[in-house]
Amino acid sequence: IGNLTYLQVIDLSHNMLSGSIPLNIVGCFQLLALIVNNNNLSGEIQPELDALDSLKILDISNNQISGEIPLTLAGLKSLEIVDFSSNNLSGSLNDAITKWTNLKYFSIARNKLSGNLPNWLFSFQAIQMMDFSTNKFMGFIPDGNFNFSLNFNKSDIGRSMPAKSFVLPRSMVIRISVTAIDTNELSFNYQLFSAVGMDLSDNLLHGTIPKGLFQLQGLEYLNLSFNFLDGQVPGLYRLRSLRALDLSHNSLTGQIPGNISSLQELTLLNLSYNSFSGFVPWKQGYQKFPGAFAGNPNLCLESSHGECNRTSLPLVPGKTLREEMTEGPISIWAFCLSFFVSFYLGVVALFCSARTRRYILQTKV
Repeated sequence: IGNLTYLQVIDLSHNMLSGSIPLNIVGCFQLLALIVNNNNLSGEIQPELDALDSLKILDISNNQISGEIPLTLAGLKSLEIVDFSSNNLSGSLNDAITKWTNLKYFSIARNKLSGNLPNWLFSFQAIQMMDFSTNKFMGFIPDGNFNFSLNFNKSDIGRSMPAKSFVLPRSMVIRISVTAIDTNELSFNYQLFSAVGMDLSDNLLHGTIPKGLFQLQGLEYLNLSFNFLDGQVPGLYRLRSLRALDLSHNSLTGQIPGNISSLQELTLLNLSYNSFSGFVPWKQGYQKFPGAFAGNPNLCLESSHGECNRTSLPLVPGKTLREEMTEGPISIWAFCLSFFVSFYLGVVALFCSARTRRYILQTKV
C-alpha cells in the first residue's frame, strides 16, 4: 500500500484487523485521511507517522492501541480531526499537540491518560469538539486564555458549509468526497457536522470551575460530571446556546444559578449529588428539570407561599448527559464517519469517468 503515492484516503474501519498500524503507510505521502477505527489493532502509535504531513483526519478509535502519544506527531501540522478514543493510551498530554493549530475535533476519551490538564488546553482557535472523558486527569481545569475561535461559533464548522446546513446538533458526522477535477488532479473535500461541546467528565479534576469556560457564547454541550470540583458555579448568562449542562457528582456549593430560566435552548440539566443550598425555582427549575437537583440535602423547593419545601425534591436523579446522548438515536460523543454516501459515490464516479480511469492507469505505469 505504501507504493500508492497518489492515495488520499484510507478507510479500513469496522473490520477485524489485528497487529499494529503498518508502517508502509508513510509511503502514501499525499494521504489526507487515515481511518482504521473499530478493529483489533494493538501496539503503539508509530513515531514515523509524522511523515504524513498532509494528513487532515486521523481516526484510530476503538482499538487496543497502547503507549503514549509520540512527540513526533508534532509534524502533523495539517491535522483537523483526531480521534484516539477507546484505546489503552497512557501517560500525559505532551506539547506536540499544540502544533495541531487547525484542530477542529479532538477525542482521547476512554483511555488511561493521566497527569494535569495542560495550560494550552484551550488555545486551539478552530476547535469545535473536545472529549477528554473517562481518563485519570487530575488537578485544576486551566483558567488560562480561552482563545477559541468565535467563542465556539458553530457556523465556523467544516469547509464550505453554509450555517443553515447544521441540522444534526446531537451528532458528529464527517462526509468525505474525492472527485476528479481534470486528468491531472484529484480533489479531496470533507464536511464536519458537529455539535459544539466539551466533555471532561469522569476524571479526577478538582478545584473551581474557571469563569472563562462559562463565557463561551457558542457552547452547546458541557459535561464536567463525576469529578471533585468545588466552589460555586459561575454565571450562565453568556451561555445563550447551551443545550445540555451536566455538573452532577461533584462537590459544588452555593445557590443554583438564578439565570437558568434565561437559557432558552437548555433541554438537559443535571446538578444532582453536589452540595448546593437555597431555593429551587418551581417553574423554570423543578418543573422543567425534575431530577436535576437530587442528592443536594440543603436544597428546598420554592413553594407558592415563599416557604422552603424539602420533601418535594425527588430522590432519583435525572439522566446524565452521557446517558441522554447514548440512549438517543445518535450519540453526540460518537465519532460517526459517514463515508458510505459521499465517499463511495465519489469513488464510483471516479471509476465511471473514462478520463479519470485513464489517469489512474497512467499513474501505475
